[in-house]
Amino acid sequence: MKQYISLVTLVVEDYDEAIAFFVGKLGFALVEDTWIEAQQKRWVVVTPPGATESRLLLARAVGTDQVSRIGNQTGGRVGFFLFTDDFWRDYRRYREEGVVFTREPVEQPYGTVAVFKDLYGNQWDLVEPKPGASD
Repeated sequence: MKQYISLVTLVVEDYDEAIAFFVGKLGFALVEDTWIEAQQKRWVVVTPPGATESRLLLARAVGTDQVSRIGNQTGGRVGFFLFTDDFWRDYRRYREEGVVFTREPVEQPYGTVAVFKDLYGNQWDLVEPKPGASD
């Protein structure tokens, strides 16, 4: 048996500004952007460059409970982990794009890591794992 997590939902304020951040600043690919008439919403899916299974569903918040979660989906801790094959390439590019890093790069036993915020304040690890390190 093979299983994997295909989609993770990120609650966003606005579809287009979220697409601009993830596609425009982080270089993700826009996989799907479909209007769903019956639910009056869009189905927006992005994926990191080169990813084959992991995707992010950008879901516009509806109602006060969902709106209250924008930017704080994990209670202030790092909730998303973006692995890369070239930390310094991506770190420099993200900084040039205006991405805000809340923790500067450090070498850890598992690899090079820094923490950045997405456009709403959710915290992400940017990680280049060391060879042989487990995910």
